[in-house]
Amino acid sequence: MTERKKSFIDRIWDLFASIKLAAVLFLLIALSSIVGTVIEQGGEPEKNMMLLKRLFGDSLAPSAYRFFETLGFMDMYRSWWFVALLALFSANLIICSLDRLPRIWRLVREPLKPLTPLMAGTVPIRKNVHLKGAPEAVREKLVRALKSLGFRAHDSAMEEGGYQLYSQKGRYSRFGVYLTHLSIIVIMLGAVVGIFFGFKGYLPIQEGYASDIAYAGDDTEHKLGFTIRCDDFDVEFYDMSDMPKVYRSRLTVIRDGKEVLKKVVEVNSPLRYGGYTFYQSNYGMVPDAQGYFILKIRGSSGKAVTVNRMLGESFVIPGTEIVGTIKDFSPALAMDNSGKTFTYSDMMNNPAVYIDFSEGGKEKYAGWILRRFPATWRLPDGYMVEFVDYWGVQYTGLQVRKDPGVWLVYLGSGIMTLGLYIAFFMSHRRIWILVRREGTFSEVTVLATASKNRPSFERKIERFIAGLSGGADG
Repeated sequence: MTERKKSFIDRIWDLFASIKLAAVLFLLIALSSIVGTVIEQGGEPEKNMMLLKRLFGDSLAPSAYRFFETLGFMDMYRSWWFVALLALFSANLIICSLDRLPRIWRLVREPLKPLTPLMAGTVPIRKNVHLKGAPEAVREKLVRALKSLGFRAHDSAMEEGGYQLYSQKGRYSRFGVYLTHLSIIVIMLGAVVGIFFGFKGYLPIQEGYASDIAYAGDDTEHKLGFTIRCDDFDVEFYDMSDMPKVYRSRLTVIRDGKEVLKKVVEVNSPLRYGGYTFYQSNYGMVPDAQGYFILKIRGSSGKAVTVNRMLGESFVIPGTEIVGTIKDFSPALAMDNSGKTFTYSDMMNNPAVYIDFSEGGKEKYAGWILRRFPATWRLPDGYMVEFVDYWGVQYTGLQVRKDPGVWLVYLGSGIMTLGLYIAFFMSHRRIWILVRREGTFSEVTVLATASKNRPSFERKIERFIAGLSGGADG
């Protein structure tokens, strides 16, 4: 008879049930992801152009940029073709699983049957031993030995005499690979949900200000639905260097006019609220900003008093008639070899305030007070003026992320862990023990099979046989 011609639907089904298609799709996704990792997704064109210049040279970089931009590699994970690859791979996994499921389902659901002589020749593990005594006399010993292996024995009489014990365990381990397939689909679904319904952007906030708008990579405004206020920003440096040790933002979340959450955000300690996560990203000075100098002053009583003053304003040292007037500020003060001071950075790397002190209208002394150098806080008269902060002139840069699909990714990862454990460390094991009389002995034939890791199961069978034989012949 000629083979029935397959319909179009059958051919499509066979295509998607193909392991080769799965390998090709997986390779395409992997290669695309490598390119998407090298090229910053949603990044500034200038940064990607510099990268391409290093890879292809100045002459070819513009053409390479246009090529990758046309293919959607600048925002690859949102491109139609990448989503199509994920959809095809998901369909391939589903159809591969469904195509093989009926056979696996039968193996799992059908009860184990006694072994027929024809089937016995196909079982891969076969061991023999002779036990002293009639078959009925050794039955209990065999049942106990099977139980020690974790098998619950069933028995059946054989036509040629004797009996057969048989059992199985781990049959549901055959579903481990299906759990792994399911986990991949769930993880990809979570990724797609995060890509299309999530948000990744940036939120700069000046000290003392608040905002309810973050900005996407293309500067599109994104309403948060609540307000973030920056109460303070601070940087700690390593001793005698300009390398930041810690930089932190003190933030307040405001919703419907009420403060609902306060959080100190550092590099590895983000703020999470309303499905969004706010990471400490960067910081800087606000151009032409006018802030408050926060000074802690100790007068003649020794008690510290904190004052807030702007540039040009004055304060009095408690218990004295000494007046300090803030004359100048440098965000990063340094001194050259000639002793002349200069500002070497726009960032607050070594902030200093210049204060002119007078008494009774006559100038007493003046000089720079540096925030990072306590030795400059003590005045000639023994009084103390500590430069605490110049508040309101810095901004904090927060990276904003919202990923509603992350819980699907976590769920898929959990399912994958379970599926891989079942697939690699568990197996469907079946065992048959055929017992026949042979004179005053019983001939015991042990036949077994395992869906995975057969050598390990065979070693267990050998130990099982050794335990049975004891002092018996065989």
